[in-house]
Amino acid sequence: MTPKNTLIASLVGTAVVALCCFTPMLVILLSALGLAAWVGYLDVVLLPLLGIMVALTVVAYRRHRRCCQK
Repeated sequence: MTPKNTLIASLVGTAVVALCCFTPMLVILLSALGLAAWVGYLDVVLLPLLGIMVALTVVAYRRHRRCCQK
């Protein structure tokens, strides 16, 4: 995967996790599927995942910047 593609993929992943973290989108989806009991555990999963995705985005940006700065 090229640095540009890695950066784009990490930005999309971070946006999706942030969208699920800060909006009730995932709560509505889980409720519609009958899985509302899992809503209480979303913070345990989504907040660390958001931190991991932000770190991955920073690493991908640094690689892209180092590679394509010529």
